[in-house]
Amino acid sequence: MTKENLKALIEKEGKSLNSLLEVQDLKDFKAMTSELKDTWTKKQMFRTETEARFSVLQDNRYPTKAAKYWQCVREQSSYLDNLMTLSFEYRRNEAKIKWLEKKITEETDEYKLTKYEIDLDEKRYVKASMEKQAYHRMREIKMWSKLKKEFNDGSFNDKDVNVHQLESYGRQYAEKAKQLTDQSSDTDKFNVLGQLQSLQRIKKSGELLSSYEPKEQLPGSKTTIEADTEINTDKTTPEWKE
Repeated sequence: MTKENLKALIEKEGKSLNSLLEVQDLKDFKAMTSELKDTWTKKQMFRTETEARFSVLQDNRYPTKAAKYWQCVREQSSYLDNLMTLSFEYRRNEAKIKWLEKKITEETDEYKLTKYEIDLDEKRYVKASMEKQAYHRMREIKMWSKLKKEFNDGSFNDKDVNVHQLESYGRQYAEKAKQLTDQSSDTDKFNVLGQLQSLQRIKKSGELLSSYEPKEQLPGSKTTIEADTEINTDKTTPEWKE
């Protein structure tokens, strides 16, 4: 649906607002038709790149390039699923539009004809909304592709998400531990410190090495688990040593 068609649809629906809005509100609505069309056209849908970088990929939650890369993979996959689902819904809506158009040409009952016309206007508006949503879902899919390329510098395994997690979660929970205070709840302390200590033990023991089968080990690189790590008992808060 073009912007002009959308404006026409808004104007057409304005006539039906006579019994819904007060007289002055109806006049104001009609006077704002062009502005409302512009608002509908440029309203934000989904995340901008700014929001993706500082909110979704925040450094304390995704402290490594690998962690950021794999979150980009999750986000892109989610938007692909959403786009495919939207495509099925769009096809159903298109079929409904064709069905309503046919019924309108055949219907002789005034009440049923009016109902079909209302349903058709609604489905056309839904169609326009779906097309806008599809555009922005595809925009995010392309945005996550761009970010994946940016973070994938060849320094980590981009085939197996498991390989980066020990290092990335270790850094994340070390940062969480730094935020604990005397006022933190016992539950928070138990969860954060317990998981951090488990990560440190796993890293030190090397028990995950068997899951990092040489699949696609980068030449000359070490697995992130090879650096010796231990709990620093001299400090109140355990640290993540690289």
